[in-house]
Amino acid sequence: MPKFSYMICKRMDQICQRMLTQGYLKVERYYSLCQKQVKAQLPRRESERRNHALARHADILAAVETRISLLNMTFMRYVEFSLCCFIPGKVIDEIYRVLRYVKSAQFPQQAPDVVQELRDISSMAMEYFDEKIAPFLKKKLPGAELSSRILSSPPGPSTALSTMQLFSKQSPSREEVTKLLQQFRATGAIVQALRREVTELRTKLQEQQKHLQDQDQKLLEQTQIIGEQNMRLAELERRLREVVDSAVESPSSAASSAQETPGKRRKLTDITDCPQPPKRIRSKK
Repeated sequence: MPKFSYMICKRMDQICQRMLTQGYLKVERYYSLCQKQVKAQLPRRESERRNHALARHADILAAVETRISLLNMTFMRYVEFSLCCFIPGKVIDEIYRVLRYVKSAQFPQQAPDVVQELRDISSMAMEYFDEKIAPFLKKKLPGAELSSRILSSPPGPSTALSTMQLFSKQSPSREEVTKLLQQFRATGAIVQALRREVTELRTKLQEQQKHLQDQDQKLLEQTQIIGEQNMRLAELERRLREVVDSAVESPSSAASSAQETPGKRRKLTDITDCPQPPKRIRSKK
């Protein structure tokens, strides 16, 4: 049977790689634009941002920023050294979808629901890259051979001398130093973004704790007020019962007095009808 050999056009491969990398850089710029537009409309105080209409928009953009930072740490190190391109093109499409949803939706859903698909496919892409592709690319990084020799050499006085010899033999070029500096700057920016996110999360946590304390205080006050109201209601019920009892007793007393009055009248008439004895006239001396 004839054997078929599949030829790959290197030019086409380079064009596709360039398009993927440029697409990722464009989606980063688009994200920065969306974030600036949302932040310009948000109030400066963090406590007022929670109740703002764009609070969910800001939460979604913060989650997207975390995903972009993790993708930078995973892929861009090798992209800057031209060892590969930004491989997961579907992640770019998903980031665009989330950002367009943020710009178009007036009342968006919660951030975890919107970013769930982006989180899943980006996590799978990063795990696959770290397990299957990164081990082969690490060997091609500048200084990888040098670091492997240093790690494999036994400790001793000759280690420092051999390290200096390797550095003298394999002095990095200016381009490599520039790339390393750019990589360090990018890593520093990512670390700053993560620190900023951690600070915002701590602030949100403190606000939530304060809100819970206020709610507990209000609940305690409401409980006290309810207890006082129950005591007042019990007192009013007692007074009402006394009034009802007194109202029930008063008709019976009136009826008994009504029964006694005819007998008393008869006695009075008998007394008035009977003749009185005449008074004795004193004799004058």
